[in-house]
Amino acid sequence: MKITKLETFADDFTCFTRVSCEDGSFGWGQCANYNADITAQIFHRQIAPWALGAPCDDIAALLDLIERREHKYPGSYRARAMAGLDTALWDLHGRQQGKPVVALLGGTPGPLRAYASSMKRDITPEAEAERLNRLCGEQGFTAAKFRIGAECGNDIDEWPGRSEAIIPTMARALPQIDKLVDANSGFSPARAIQIGHLLQEHGICHFEEPTPYWDLEATAEVTAALDLDVAGGEQDWHLPTWARMIAMRAVDIVQPDVMYMGGITRTLQVAKMAASAGLPCTPHAANLSLVTLCTMHLLKALPNAGKYLELSIEGADYYPWQNDLFCGTPFQVEAGCVTVPDAPGWGVEINPDHLARSHYTASTFGQTPSAYAALYHKAK
Repeated sequence: MKITKLETFADDFTCFTRVSCEDGSFGWGQCANYNADITAQIFHRQIAPWALGAPCDDIAALLDLIERREHKYPGSYRARAMAGLDTALWDLHGRQQGKPVVALLGGTPGPLRAYASSMKRDITPEAEAERLNRLCGEQGFTAAKFRIGAECGNDIDEWPGRSEAIIPTMARALPQIDKLVDANSGFSPARAIQIGHLLQEHGICHFEEPTPYWDLEATAEVTAALDLDVAGGEQDWHLPTWARMIAMRAVDIVQPDVMYMGGITRTLQVAKMAASAGLPCTPHAANLSLVTLCTMHLLKALPNAGKYLELSIEGADYYPWQNDLFCGTPFQVEAGCVTVPDAPGWGVEINPDHLARSHYTASTFGQTPSAYAALYHKAK
């Protein structure tokens, strides 16, 4: 069965994709969030020409073809666009077979433990402790993550002394749950190790992206110096970089992002590399778009799945664009768990009202290629 149509529904923040085959079957996917309108253009210019007319059954082979044909354009944007194809094809396969994607991956639907993930730094330690304590009580979370340092802050905190203040505050407020922190590349190795010892003293179990993520040696230095788990990799899409990161034990936990990686298929490659090295995989999923739903299916199937799903607790004040993306409530929390659905594909439908507000573009098999493609691309 061949792919006949590729559609995008995009705005600045979100780009949903729909793949259709010649028998009328279809699947929904998503490109990575942020500057998603740019990613949609790349999807139609550099992904669609190779996917249209290709068989839809072997996702890995099709992605490999696209990577080879677009070898002059490796990088984050190509991977972000490929995610729109990959995730839509997984949904299509699930719908065709009447199975959830988790079953296609070898897992089972059902409850999945989540941790409450704060995205805020412009919040006092006391206010953060109050809201996380309240949410854990209301929704039964047994783990929560808060932010320290400043994003790519070069040792300059969000405000002076905030990290040193929030760590003991959270430890006192949430004594019975797993506590995680994210530094978002905020520290030098020396400062990260200093903060890491403070984290250990207060029972924090997970230290995410302590140093600039692109400096694997710096991250490895921190990992070697601390006893708690150091995690990272959310920004990385390049498989050779992942292989080096894992081989040098730069982190204790790998955190690929399904959408930044280019989809489920390439994320599975990272998870398998990590499994061979004895490392768990706890993917990054920082907003309530399709990235979190895809990660839910993935985690329920991975043999080396980490302890929990990242589940953002932020609402309209932080992520106004994520409101009403889906029909129903796919991220409902009960007793600290979300539920991976047993419906076919991703088990969710995109909200038609959101699609109607989005910029629509379609590529179809046999349409006139771009000037670049017509001049330089040989026939498949």
